[in-house]
Amino acid sequence: MLEDIKKTLWAAADKLRANTDAAEYKHLVLGLIFVKYISDTFAARRAELCRRFADPKDDYFLDDAGLLAEELEDRDYYKEVNVFWVPETARWEALRAAAKQPDIGKRIDDALSVIEAENPKLKNILDKRFGRAPLPDGKLGELVDLISTIGFGDDPRLARDVLGQVYEYFLGMFASAEGKRGGQFYTPASIVKTLVAVLAPHHGKVYDPCCGSGGMFVQSEKFIESHGGKLGDVAVFGQESNPTTWRLAAMNLAIRGIDFNLGREPGDTFTKNQHADLRADFILANPPFNISDWWHGSLTGDPRWVYGDPPAGNANYAWLQHMLYHLKPNGRAGIVLANGSMSSSQNSEGEIRKAMVEADVVEVMIALPGQLFFNTQIPACLWFLRKSPNGSGSNQLPSPSGRGAGGEGTLGEGKTRQGEVLFIDARKLGTMISRVQTEFTDEVIDRIAATVAAWRGDSLPLPVGEGRGEGASKDKTQPQFKLPLPEDLLEFARELRQHSTDAEQRLWSALRDRRMAGTKFRRQHPIKPYILDFYCHELNLAIELDGGQHNTDEGRAHDEQRSRFLAEQGIQVLRFWSNDVFQQPEAVLQAIFNAVNGNLPSPLTPLPAGEGNHALPLPLGEGQGEGALDEATTSYQDIPGYCRSVKLAEIAEHGHVLTPGRYVGAEEVEDDDEAYAGKMQKLTEKLGEQMAKGTELDQLIRQKLGGLGYEF
Repeated sequence: MLEDIKKTLWAAADKLRANTDAAEYKHLVLGLIFVKYISDTFAARRAELCRRFADPKDDYFLDDAGLLAEELEDRDYYKEVNVFWVPETARWEALRAAAKQPDIGKRIDDALSVIEAENPKLKNILDKRFGRAPLPDGKLGELVDLISTIGFGDDPRLARDVLGQVYEYFLGMFASAEGKRGGQFYTPASIVKTLVAVLAPHHGKVYDPCCGSGGMFVQSEKFIESHGGKLGDVAVFGQESNPTTWRLAAMNLAIRGIDFNLGREPGDTFTKNQHADLRADFILANPPFNISDWWHGSLTGDPRWVYGDPPAGNANYAWLQHMLYHLKPNGRAGIVLANGSMSSSQNSEGEIRKAMVEADVVEVMIALPGQLFFNTQIPACLWFLRKSPNGSGSNQLPSPSGRGAGGEGTLGEGKTRQGEVLFIDARKLGTMISRVQTEFTDEVIDRIAATVAAWRGDSLPLPVGEGRGEGASKDKTQPQFKLPLPEDLLEFARELRQHSTDAEQRLWSALRDRRMAGTKFRRQHPIKPYILDFYCHELNLAIELDGGQHNTDEGRAHDEQRSRFLAEQGIQVLRFWSNDVFQQPEAVLQAIFNAVNGNLPSPLTPLPAGEGNHALPLPLGEGQGEGALDEATTSYQDIPGYCRSVKLAEIAEHGHVLTPGRYVGAEEVEDDDEAYAGKMQKLTEKLGEQMAKGTELDQLIRQKLGGLGYEF
């Protein structure tokens, strides 16, 4: 429904644009959408207050009707729910009533002025250009009528969500329409999502020194909310030099109820640093690539240039050092830069990069596909930087579970591998969404984030509802659990999920995302006092993978007790040896498929090693087959052609060049066991057939043209 609304609005708005430049028209449309939203939310709050003032059971009840009008004008009632005060002359109803008047542009400008006067937070943010808008007569009024069709509803939270999505959609569409100039204010959503997914900003101060229209902040807030946090968990700081784009960012954040500090005014980040004392937990940025006119004499000897003075002809290493300077100890940064930043040795860039690598502040490098950006075809990359308590690398700590790769991992704030850089080559992972535009799908973003998390030894933050007990059920056939589960049990489940065994991860690749006959499984799921390897709530089905330690008298007794307890809760248990997942994957999947479809004869126990069920083919289209178990595990491992963890000494051997393709190598090619000579014979025969067909077509074309009197 919302998608249809967005597309319909865009089509109509674009049609009204006539010959107006998209860069100009953008501000008219987005400005009116903003006014419509704050007017709607104001009206909804006013209606709510009227109801509450009239309800004798409500704390707001007024027994003197004469006070109603006065109370409705009390600004505090609106501020307490983060609703802007809108004077009567600026409300949407008044503007819509005057939409056909020749002075509608001036009326809108006047409305914006009084809104700013009543709401100091919006001072100098609203763009008052409607009176001089270069639109044909009547078009601005038509635009007002069009935007009047947007209904934001009575629920302020829902209204913010609807407006936010419409606003974000229009930003993206305008960026696409503007082409090169569009990229100055808009970073493609999939790039923003990738930065946020890898950094996982969930608390503290978030900073973007070149914030554009505020997309990094918006995606950070979405991440926090989707993982059970609150908007107030982060404080947003930003800076933007372009006055128009600065206003876009402020409106973009204001409509979502995000508290922000974008500085007193637009300003150059290098020469007018408006957050000089800020030390941020997370920094996300997409600075302009390779800008050459950034230097000013006042920047000589600036304390931000810890690793060397950046060259006056290119700001790339100024941005990197600016962000490192503004990170607090344990802070992390993610930055989009041109590919040249990874290898350039012009002027002082090579020396600065060497100093950064040797200081162990470079954590992850990701090469991106081409055609991701609206404004440039320059190949780009992602830099992820870190700052430890001592200002450089990070100390490695053992994993309490001991189940990570080699029994070790890293924990705590700022946790990472010391003396290594993770390289990811994602150049082939883009998906074309138009003839000129590429993006990362959510699946690719998840893969990249999971790779980095596994390398760091982190557990990925789970969306709301994941990894928690299901709660008590009134259905007596369902297991009964008490909420909340003990925090120590939940924490242990998170640790197990973080350090999944290879067998668990391989089986999870076949169960996740409803891949097994449309059934939802969860992994490392806590059911007091146990944690199940895999669990399907709707079927009361548990799957347990057992290693060699279970093949002892003590292990078997423990498993029997565990299965008996789960059976008493109405849960059926499937048990497999871990090595069966690798040696007989089809048999394992067939047994699970049978259980999912109600064919489970009784709770199973693992057969002795090597004596699993015979492999049976899965029904056509069901399950994932053996190939589904071939994905990378969450205990990190290098994957040729995709990712590799590299020691600083090896990077030094390559002149401190940080291009992922230099380190990850070529992806493995599956050997089809066909002899080279035989393969070449087949290809040669095929080529001969195609060439003969081409000659035949050439002759036919000549004959046809000859018949028309065209000989050659």
